[in-house]
Amino acid sequence: MNIRIGTRGSPLALAQAREVQSKLAEALNAPRDNFPIVEIKTSGDKILDRPLSEVGGKGLFTKEIEEALYARTVDIAVHSMKDLETVMPPGLEIGAVLPREDVRDAFISLKYPSLAEVPKGARVGTSSLRRRAQLRHVRPDLEVVEFRGNVQTRLRKLEDGIADATFLACAGLNRLGQAERITSPIATTEMLPAVAQGAIAIQMRVGDGDIIAALRRLDHAPTRTCVDIERAFLRELD
Repeated sequence: MNIRIGTRGSPLALAQAREVQSKLAEALNAPRDNFPIVEIKTSGDKILDRPLSEVGGKGLFTKEIEEALYARTVDIAVHSMKDLETVMPPGLEIGAVLPREDVRDAFISLKYPSLAEVPKGARVGTSSLRRRAQLRHVRPDLEVVEFRGNVQTRLRKLEDGIADATFLACAGLNRLGQAERITSPIATTEMLPAVAQGAIAIQMRVGDGDIIAALRRLDHAPTRTCVDIERAFLRELD
C-alpha cells in the first residue's frame, strides 16, 4: 500500500511528516519508501511581510495542502493541529491524531534567563495575537515587535538582535531536536497555549476506506479526546 503524505516544507513540518511516515511504516510493516513525502508551499510560507491577522489567519498554512487532498495529488496531509480551522472543509476529516508533545510555550532569549528578568523597554518578538495579548497583560512595560517566519528564521532574528527575546512552542523545538534552545518553559498557568498545541493531525478525504484503516493504527485516543474538547470550545467562541 502506498500513501502520499502532503506537508509544508519547513523543517518542523518535514520533521512531523517524517514522524508520520515512520509510524505508518511500522504499523503496516512496510518500507518507508511506500509513504513518500510531498512538499507543498502554502500562502503562509510565501507572505512573510505582514502579520498573520492581516492576511487570513490559520487557513494560510493549510489551504493549498487541502486543495492537494481534493485533487488527489496526496492521500493524507500532516498538520500542526493548532493550524487547522475548527470546522473541517467539506469532504475532509481528521483520520488520526498522534500522541501530544509538551503543550507549553518556551521563553527564548540569549540575554535573559526568564521573562520576569527581561528589563523594562526590551523588545520581545512574536507574530501571535495570543502571545502578544498575554505578554501585554503580564508585562505591559515591554515593546512587542512583529516576528514572522519558521522556527529557524525566528531564532536567527533573535541572534541578529532584532528582538531581545521571543516565544516558541516547546513541542516544535523538541521535535526538531533543539530542546537546548529553550531558555525556560512557561507554565500553562502563566501563558495559556494555543488550542491543540503540541498535537499532530493527519487529515484525509472522507470515505477513503483503506486510508482510515491504516490511520486508525496511529490514532492516540487520549490526545484526540483532549484536542476535540479544546477545538469544540474554540468553535463556540468563533
